[in-house]
Amino acid sequence: MTTIFRAAGAADFLALVPRLLGYRPTRSLVLIPFDGNRTLGGLRLDLPDTLDRAELDSLSSTYIGMVCKVSHADAVAAVVYTDDAFAAVEGRPQEALARALIAQSDVCGLRVSEALCVAADGWGSYLDPGCPAAGHPLSDIPYDHEAFADEPLPTEDQASGADLPRIDLAEKERLGRALIEIDRALSALFGDVPQSSSPPLGPDALSTVGRMDDVPLLLEEAIEYAPAELDPYEAAAVVWCLTRPGLRDVALVQWARDLAAGDEAFAAQMRYAEGGGYPEHLAAPIWGEGPSPDPDRLQAALALTRHLAAAAPRATRPGILAAAAWLAWALGRSTHAGRYAEMAREIEPDHGMAGIVLAFAASGHLPEWVYRRSVPSDPVTRLIDSRGVES
Repeated sequence: MTTIFRAAGAADFLALVPRLLGYRPTRSLVLIPFDGNRTLGGLRLDLPDTLDRAELDSLSSTYIGMVCKVSHADAVAAVVYTDDAFAAVEGRPQEALARALIAQSDVCGLRVSEALCVAADGWGSYLDPGCPAAGHPLSDIPYDHEAFADEPLPTEDQASGADLPRIDLAEKERLGRALIEIDRALSALFGDVPQSSSPPLGPDALSTVGRMDDVPLLLEEAIEYAPAELDPYEAAAVVWCLTRPGLRDVALVQWARDLAAGDEAFAAQMRYAEGGGYPEHLAAPIWGEGPSPDPDRLQAALALTRHLAAAAPRATRPGILAAAAWLAWALGRSTHAGRYAEMAREIEPDHGMAGIVLAFAASGHLPEWVYRRSVPSDPVTRLIDSRGVES
């Protein structure tokens, strides 16, 4: 069921924004597209550093261009969240940015429903010529209004939720041992080095290697359960796959599509390894192109990769973290995507996939599907989050 809030004024709208986003934005520009009087989610961007007029015009063109890509958007509200103070500036904080956004919206034919600033010492509207020089008191924003009783006010900022889950030492050790045993089993069955002097292979390792004959099925079953419910050998098999770029890409395509796409991607990877071409329609999702993925599948895969990245041995984490970074990016969460990619590069500075996701986040490049809505009247619960956009 959709909860409908009717903002009676600018202060009410400011109380709604954190609930719409799911966090309290800091040092951010938030753009809220509208279809008539309905919000279409939100677009959060890092607040740009002080820039000259030409740079602000260029950035504003990019920002408003992103809003224009949102299906059915015919208006926009802009909210600047800044650590600057009304008392420290002439006019309103970040006014040059706001004016550039308003001008660009006019050029693009977007109605500006509101343009607001939440500063360190007050709030105000860039559209209100009667806004007090010191701004309105922050206490005027009715965050605790009774209309929001069923929607708790978020307490954390946009970076919250990117930390990996805590995993107990025993689970980490079980996963590490399972990885070693799987490697031993693979070497014994397919390697050239005799294994006669090694301890006997356990049935769990042999059974898991047998299941790895069908990698797509293994990857599909892994997102059907809560990550903590995975057997150590099942988890280790997924880790083994995600540490290999070709199989990691199979996983991402499959988790963004379905099992049939995974089978097709796996077969294509085998042909590619032998010098064949790779179909464009299978590569398209990696670049954010093509049909919209099922967000529930992406969410499940992100939960899985976050858990595995926290549980796996450090040396195996870059590939898992890069997968988590891409999944977060595919969900429109560039801030989190950038963090996972940075974590991967801290371990492996030249990791290719992590570098690609970092470039996406830095440039503000988002998947095509995050701008889409299937039915104009449907409520939107999605947030588009972009760490920053370069001019």
